[in-house]
Order: sequence, then C-alpha cells, then structure tokens
Amino acid sequence: MKIIKPTLLLFLLLTSSACEKREAETAQAARVETVQQNILTEEEKAEGWKLLFDGKTTEGWRGAHKEVFPEGGWMIDNGELIVLASGGAESRNGGDVVTIDEYANFDLKLEFQLTEGANSGIKYFVTEKENPNGSAIGLEYQILDDERHPDAKEGNHEGSRTLASLYDLIKAENKNAKPMGEWNEARLVSRGQHVEHWLNGAKVLEYERGSAAFRKLVAESKYNIWENFGETAQGHILLQDHGNRIAFRNIRIKVLE
Repeated sequence: MKIIKPTLLLFLLLTSSACEKREAETAQAARVETVQQNILTEEEKAEGWKLLFDGKTTEGWRGAHKEVFPEGGWMIDNGELIVLASGGAESRNGGDVVTIDEYANFDLKLEFQLTEGANSGIKYFVTEKENPNGSAIGLEYQILDDERHPDAKEGNHEGSRTLASLYDLIKAENKNAKPMGEWNEARLVSRGQHVEHWLNGAKVLEYERGSAAFRKLVAESKYNIWENFGETAQGHILLQDHGNRIAFRNIRIKVLE
C-alpha cells in the first residue's frame, strides 16, 4: 500500500478545502444575483426608480401596433424577458414590444444578454405612426454581436450599427462590452433634447435631438423618409424582435424633471 507523506496529505487537504470554498462562494454569488434580479433597493425607490418588468409577467408591455402582448415569440424564464430565435428576420415572429406608457425625460437602465451573431435594439421616442407593418420606428440603442453580425460593418455613417450606437446615425466610442454570454448594462438618459447612451457604466455617445447636426445625420441615413424623425415630444420604449435570441432583465426607469 502506498503511504502518503504528511506534507503531501496536508497539501491535498488544503487544496480540497480551497476548492470547496470557491465552489460555495460561486454558488452563494449565483443565489445573490438571482435574489437581486428585478428588485429595486430602498434607495432606488426613494430616488424615484420604477421597474418596467417585474420578472414574472408582461404587465406594462404590449406588442407594437397591438393592444396586447404577443402570444408567441417571447417568453419569461428565470426572471428574464426573452425574445426567441426565429431565423434573424426583423419583426416576423412575435414582433416588437413596447411600454404602455410614454416617456419624455427619463433615465432608463436594463441588462441584456447576447447570443452569438445576434441583433436587437432598444428603441425610444417610438410613436407607432410610421411603418405599421414592420418593426416600429424610433431612435435606437443598437444591440449587436459586433464580431459575428454583418450589420456591424454596414450603415450610412461608419460604425453606426455597432453595439450601443445610435443606430445608423452615431457610432458608440470607448466601449467596454463584456464577453459573450455575460450580462451587459445599457443606459439611456434623455433630458430635454439632450440624449446619452451608456454601456456598462461608461458614456459612449451623446447628441441633441433636433439640432442642425442631428438633422444632417438623419438626412444622410435610412430615416430620411420620415419627417421630423426622432423629434417627437414623447414616446414608447421598445424592445426589438430581430429574430435572434436576446434576454433582458432589471429593466427600470426614473422619470426626470
């Protein structure tokens, strides 16, 4: 029988104990993350934040150009609002979903999880007056797998269809996107005509709606067929169905004065 030396035995015991500790810490972190999903802290409540998704129901949302939430194409699982894969077509399955309420001045935060090659977006100042048979029109915070989706190299302005960009108008800069499979936080701030896009705590672009510079960008983009694009006083917030699986959670908003 092979005899294990005391020093080796001690090393094995310490290694095993360290592994068990790491596994326990990982499991605890996962439990904490689950508990914290779709819940506002007391501090957030005091600051005026409200949940737009409770993690269990579609209350507060409906299909774009519809009176109710889509019967298919979307699902809720593990506290996540998920648009299901359907071949990459735009608004051909469940379709986009919008908030029932409209917003003008707001601070919006949400987390999203990409899948490989996926495309989606968060639109805002959506009125549903344009394009009733396709994806609803609005200013768009682009959600994209820049490495694998061809749209990253398209657009009327260079880089304007990459992750966190103002779709087809302004490229997001100095991004700190997380690796595939991890959760990213998108943030949109709109106050008056000033708008900011944030990604994982860093501001990646800002612009003024209705300014001469903004209107020039619109005139050079795919949106030039719609009069006064992006300049409505208020509108719905939209999560896009672009035929790829994307998960959303912790969707919260604060109305600004």
